Amino acid sequence: MTHLTTASLRDRRRLAGGTIAIALLLAACGSGESQDKGAGKGGAGGANRGPTTVGYVVVQPTSAAMVTELAARTSAYESSDVRPQVNGIIRRRFFTEGALVRRGQPLYEIDPRLYRAAVNEAQANLQSARANQEALRIQADRYRPLAAIEAVSKQEYTNAVASARQATASVAQTGAALETARINLKFTTVPAPITGRIGRSLFTVGALVSASQTDPLAQIQRLDPMFVDIQQSAADMLALRRSLAQNGVVPTTAQVRLKLEDGGDYGQTGSVEFSEALVNTETGTVTLRARIPNPQGILLPGMFVRASFAQAINQRAFLVPQEALSRDAKGNATVMLVGQNNKTVQKPVTAARTQGRYWVVTAGLNPGDKIITQGLNNLRPGAQVKAVPANSPQRVAPPQQGSDGQQQGAAQGKGG
Repeated sequence: MTHLTTASLRDRRRLAGGTIAIALLLAACGSGESQDKGAGKGGAGGANRGPTTVGYVVVQPTSAAMVTELAARTSAYESSDVRPQVNGIIRRRFFTEGALVRRGQPLYEIDPRLYRAAVNEAQANLQSARANQEALRIQADRYRPLAAIEAVSKQEYTNAVASARQATASVAQTGAALETARINLKFTTVPAPITGRIGRSLFTVGALVSASQTDPLAQIQRLDPMFVDIQQSAADMLALRRSLAQNGVVPTTAQVRLKLEDGGDYGQTGSVEFSEALVNTETGTVTLRARIPNPQGILLPGMFVRASFAQAINQRAFLVPQEALSRDAKGNATVMLVGQNNKTVQKPVTAARTQGRYWVVTAGLNPGDKIITQGLNNLRPGAQVKAVPANSPQRVAPPQQGSDGQQQGAAQGKGG
């Protein structure tokens, strides 16, 4: 029984060994076929890959406005303090605080009784002076023939003529006093010096005011149009003036646009009126004053805004789409060009500002350069590419019916 069991175990071992050998042989054959197929696929893929297709645009020099955005502050176009020119007590106020007043419109009335009395007194003095003038003139006329026949002394005649002349001067003096009294009486009604929006009244009815006081009665401001005072550094202005003499930069009329404190754009545009001829010693800036319409009264004096305007036009600038420009870790701008033999070339450029969807490049490019704008992902300098104009339509062939390899190749071509 032991002998039979040993023989049976030997037979089973032989059968298991044969089975393993056959399995290893089949696995080796399958591995070889798989490698052959993989090699065939890889070869087909490598043959279909080819150069990367990129889209480019051809740039030419053009005119680009040199737009500057600076901090600014609004101020009233006209501002005037309402002040009394005579002393007295305010009897009435004729305006509503915050209302629009017109030039010459009465605003306050100061008690006029003393000034009306002064006018009456000056009129009486003038009448007295005229009467005295007439009497002395007649006396001088009477002395003239008497002095000729020596009926009166020449000295008496001379004194009579001098008295008549003094009476004439007295008439002129009293006439001037009467005019002054009338002016002071007119000043008891305080008018609006300019047309504009009046603020709150700083003095009420019954308050005593004087011509020498420091505080105004009220303040009037003209708010349409408005002034915008823009602060620009002296260094930037110096650089602008230097660039106007070279690099194709020419001056232009500065149209000003405003951005309000809430970030919204102000709908109206204005123009720069003048630039101050001195530099602020504390801030190192120069003030540029612009005038801008304010028909709806949105702008108020003292508001902080951002003013953008073009001070010059660069006639040799290049407008490059923003997606074509990249920057390194140091902030240097570069673009990728299609060079000779359809090989890529990376070129540094100078681009300090944007204009719409373009970067304004002022240095680094030449007319006719082909700048790559599409297909930039993982694109390196010196790579072989297939360059086509940007946004060119791509023709995709439908899959071909046939072997699996041909269908796969068509699918890869469609994906590319």
